[in-house]
Amino acid sequence: MARNRSSSSSSSSGKLRYCNPAYYLKRPKRLAMLLIVFVSVTLVVWDRQTLVREHELEEIKNNPANVIEKIDHIKQAKQPPGNKAFVEDPIDIQRKQKVKDAMIHAWSSYEKYAWGQDELQPQTKNGVNSFGGLGATLIDALDTLYIMDLDEQFQRAREVVGGLLSAYDLSGDKVFLEKARDIADRLLPAWNTRTGIPYNVINLAHGNPHNPSWTGGESILADSGTEQLELIALSQRTGDPKYRQKAEKVIVELNKTFPADGLLPIYISPDRGTPSYSTITFGAMGDSFYEYLLKVWIQGNKTSAVKPYRDMWETSMKGLLSLVRKSTPSSFTYVCEKNGDSLIDKMDELACFAPGMIALGSSGYGPGDSEKFLSLAEELAWTCYNFYQSTPTKLAGENYFFRDGQDMSVGTSWNILRPETVESLFYLWRLTGNKTYKEWGWNIFQAFEKNSRIESGYVGLKDVNTGDKDNMMQSFFLAETLKYLYLLFSPTTVISLDEWVFNTEAHPLKIVTQHDGEISGRSDGQHRPNIRLRGRKGDEEPERVRKLVYSKSDPEPDEFCCSLFGKLCDFNRFSLLQLIGNVVPYDKNVE
Repeated sequence: MARNRSSSSSSSSGKLRYCNPAYYLKRPKRLAMLLIVFVSVTLVVWDRQTLVREHELEEIKNNPANVIEKIDHIKQAKQPPGNKAFVEDPIDIQRKQKVKDAMIHAWSSYEKYAWGQDELQPQTKNGVNSFGGLGATLIDALDTLYIMDLDEQFQRAREVVGGLLSAYDLSGDKVFLEKARDIADRLLPAWNTRTGIPYNVINLAHGNPHNPSWTGGESILADSGTEQLELIALSQRTGDPKYRQKAEKVIVELNKTFPADGLLPIYISPDRGTPSYSTITFGAMGDSFYEYLLKVWIQGNKTSAVKPYRDMWETSMKGLLSLVRKSTPSSFTYVCEKNGDSLIDKMDELACFAPGMIALGSSGYGPGDSEKFLSLAEELAWTCYNFYQSTPTKLAGENYFFRDGQDMSVGTSWNILRPETVESLFYLWRLTGNKTYKEWGWNIFQAFEKNSRIESGYVGLKDVNTGDKDNMMQSFFLAETLKYLYLLFSPTTVISLDEWVFNTEAHPLKIVTQHDGEISGRSDGQHRPNIRLRGRKGDEEPERVRKLVYSKSDPEPDEFCCSLFGKLCDFNRFSLLQLIGNVVPYDKNVE
């Protein structure tokens, strides 16, 4: 027994020596062998995990519906019987709260230093009435406050301004609808032209419409084609067809000269209804015309009554494909601008709404085209994300140029807190389930926090290369940029894309099924517009530098811009019209 015990002890001691580091220090060959084994095992495990992740990402990309269904099954299995609540990712909860904190900081700064004025100048801690004193930030941010459950802030804003369209869609408060109708009636004279294509500027007090001198008397495409959602919604909510008729007449008129490639120049004559010689672009002054062709179709619940809008949009998407190019050497996909027969290798950050729009519309195609357009949307989103990643501040410039062998270079180098890229990331996350888009959005948010947040709000950058700050907190930063970032980390039941459509200023409107001759479910004798798809080559005109439509030289302070590119469009044609709501209000407590 003693020998056996000794032998056992000796054997144990012999094995334990392999755990003693000194053993290997005296035997370098065995140490090397141990390291090789350790590294090999580590690589095998790592490769295995990588393959699993790649498989999951590939499955998400190729068949997101199945992946989401599996995730839902897993989450449901973890729920107690009868509990169908969606379980949020803890990381999403943390990130959503960070975005909400950013909104609180931005809003509190506005309340403290610029309450009731259009926008805050954070560096000098004062307000500025850039657009005639409508209270731009107050109106623009209302629905963001509501969506983020910032109820006290929402109520304070309501008491001052009376609200905006989507505020009624969300809250059901009729004060918003009454104000919307009043303001829309004041806007209607802008459509009193020979063709029905509206003027861009109107005096709300006296009803005198005209176009700004810098357009040569022409109307802007994106302005003329970006009121349809709001005016159709207003007719649906009020039962009065006149608003819808004004909006639809514009599309009927534009379709009379609609080119075969579906691409219109940015300037349109309100007298002749024909395009002028000007730039074709999915950036400034062109963008949202194409966006609204798709979104009117979605707003009407994709019925035959709104199918002509979808048909026009698909024609325009064929034209967009003719503008798509790839950079060298990194193969970034981008959308050119067009001037006459010449292509310009330039893309605005504003055009970064396009990936989201294309993804949103891809499901309306057959299988082959649907995959092709969704893939294009993902490629363009990667380019837009690299607009941010390619600068020292990780914030995008206003536009980019592409040159052979040099990929992209920033052109106009300011950043004014724009939302278009995060808007597209929001849509792509919702439509594909690929969490990569959340990571990209989080990186952009962190860049805003690092470079744009100051003690008294958020500011843009004069130069994304140097980080020099400007002195303006744009209203759309609260209305759009922070809203899309918040929704990027929220459950998909919050403002579900099956029930809501976002207008071009990120204000959600309820989807209401539209039938021929119906307004809000009641016949008014009006039929859908007789839009026949026919085309000819349109005239293109030379590029014009984007300018703010509102000018301080305008003769009266209550003369406001109705153009998309001045934020007053939010109040004259968008946000003020969005005072309209749905008869069934959105209840944020019900998922």
